[in-house]
Amino acid sequence: MLFHGIERNPVKVKPGVAHIPGWLDTSVQQGLVSQLRDEARIMAGTPMAMHKPVLKSGGQMSVFMLHLGHFWDHQTYRYVDRIGETKVRPVPQNLLGIAQSGLRAAAEVAEELAPWVDNFRPDMALINFYPPGATMGMHQDAYETTLAPIVSLSIGDEAVFRIGSTEHRNKPWDDIALLSGDLVVFGGPNRKAFHGVPETRPGTLDESCGLKEGRINITFRQVYPR
Repeated sequence: MLFHGIERNPVKVKPGVAHIPGWLDTSVQQGLVSQLRDEARIMAGTPMAMHKPVLKSGGQMSVFMLHLGHFWDHQTYRYVDRIGETKVRPVPQNLLGIAQSGLRAAAEVAEELAPWVDNFRPDMALINFYPPGATMGMHQDAYETTLAPIVSLSIGDEAVFRIGSTEHRNKPWDDIALLSGDLVVFGGPNRKAFHGVPETRPGTLDESCGLKEGRINITFRQVYPR
């Protein structure tokens, strides 16, 4: 547990980017893990099942993904609401409330997020499960039709969240050490910043979070205007 015991305070990483350590308490983390397991079980065996996406380039991601609200098709680069006869499940109301509360908290740290506080209507939650050692390359969240902020929660193993510029994947980057319960929100001038997870640290979680290994990342977004 590399960062446990070190004082960690809320910080504005750059304009529109806030990191709030330990925002989710342990009991909430446990409840979310249990709830998301139930969601994954419901969709098991369907086209919407939790899976490791195959990219348009042919490569396969190391991260498992489960979609709620809308489904991101990695082949067509489009959001869809069904595959065949299978509809994507809605985002549960308690998750929507957590996302909105997270944005309100982040706007206290990064004022560029404040204009969205009263207008944020998340309609999609992407659940990423990182098995031990999994990573994610630098990418943009650029296909939503709104510029609403991205609200991101971490549960489980420690990880490094990397965020760069809106123009390219290269340096300079800001690297943020994430622990279980941490909140990151990015929006405003850095809503379309390239970001990724270059490192996870297996064996660093506390099982009281509800996981025995790996890391869950929940990202909320507003795909469509309301």
